[in-house]
Amino acid sequence: MVSRRAPIVVAVATAAMLALGTALVPLLPATAVTAATSECSAPTWAEGTSYRAGQQVTYEGRSYTATQAHTAHPGAGWDPASTPSLWTLSGTCDGGSDPEPTPTDPAPEAGTPVAANGQLSVCGVGLCNEQGKRIQLRGMSTHGTQWYSQCITDGSLDTLAYDWNADVVRISTYVQEGGYETDPARYTALVNRYIDMLTARGMYAIVDWHMLSPGDPNFNLQRAKTFFTAIAERNNGKNNIIYEVANEPNGVSWQTIKSYHEQIIPVVRAKDPDAVILLGTRAWSSLGVSESSNESEVVNNPVNASNVMYTFHFYAASHDEVYLNALSRAADRIPMFITEFGTQDYAGEGANDFAMSQRYLDLAASKKISWVNWNFSDDHRSGAVLTQGSCNSGSFGTGNLKEAGRWIRDRVRTADDF
Repeated sequence: MVSRRAPIVVAVATAAMLALGTALVPLLPATAVTAATSECSAPTWAEGTSYRAGQQVTYEGRSYTATQAHTAHPGAGWDPASTPSLWTLSGTCDGGSDPEPTPTDPAPEAGTPVAANGQLSVCGVGLCNEQGKRIQLRGMSTHGTQWYSQCITDGSLDTLAYDWNADVVRISTYVQEGGYETDPARYTALVNRYIDMLTARGMYAIVDWHMLSPGDPNFNLQRAKTFFTAIAERNNGKNNIIYEVANEPNGVSWQTIKSYHEQIIPVVRAKDPDAVILLGTRAWSSLGVSESSNESEVVNNPVNASNVMYTFHFYAASHDEVYLNALSRAADRIPMFITEFGTQDYAGEGANDFAMSQRYLDLAASKKISWVNWNFSDDHRSGAVLTQGSCNSGSFGTGNLKEAGRWIRDRVRTADDF
């Protein structure tokens, strides 16, 4: 098991940082300063305000220029100093000297998953750390950030990092359903913010392009290219990013899905050549089983790319041994990653089937298949691990866990031996 910092140490450090007014999330390197000084006559930046590209603001004694039109949604944390994807530093006010460049992301603290493993890569049919050792990651997925961003906070991520001992968090950015397509700048910035928070805790981040309906990933191809270009370009210096480029393709052939993958992989590679990329499979990432096929279509016709893995999703109360056996056979032939599963039915509802769930996790442990559970939110469904109201109250302890939450926490905590 990975050694983690004790929660009491984190609490003391956090309190000290807050007392000093220090940001808990490290700021990104400032963009090159084009003007050393400014009169700072522009209005002060404020949450809830809509800004146009080229508009200037004053923030904390510095002048910034908006690089794109956006709205500073309350609670999103999109102040000019924290979001270089939205603002360019123009200069300091009142003739002061330019600030020192903000350091790049600090090295992960010793004992964290990223410190122990570094840049991951695909080795044979497995996932390996930078020492070439095959490993298994265990963690949680967010719910859709258009609905449950209040569940992803410093407090909740501290809980996942230091109490649950999670290695990885999947950031689920829905494309439709009120998600990315409604405000690309907002959701891109939100993903970047969560990446920074996970990086600060030495955790891996899966960037999940959560396409679901329509089921053909090519419907969102241009959006995906824009999104992944922005994310990969901004984060290509990090070694903890994993890209999941199509959540649950459905209703289309494997050949159609494969074509999408072979168009989007080069987009990521152009900006972040070393990262592992996760590829959705047919029939809601069931290897085709939910549409009366099986793993052979992928095994016999894999995507023409290296350093990639294929995704599998299961919900134990709905997906029986036919699914389990398909995963087992596939994992012997191609690299597999379980990026979503639940102990309930396929809708994340109903009674928990812990016995079947354990059979899947036992298989995953025996074959070093990494997994992520759906989902870390306080949604009313039984698949959401937190009781309703937990996120708004900022309460994420064991007393706020549903039955599924208590069960999955115990299994996340029994981490792989790095």
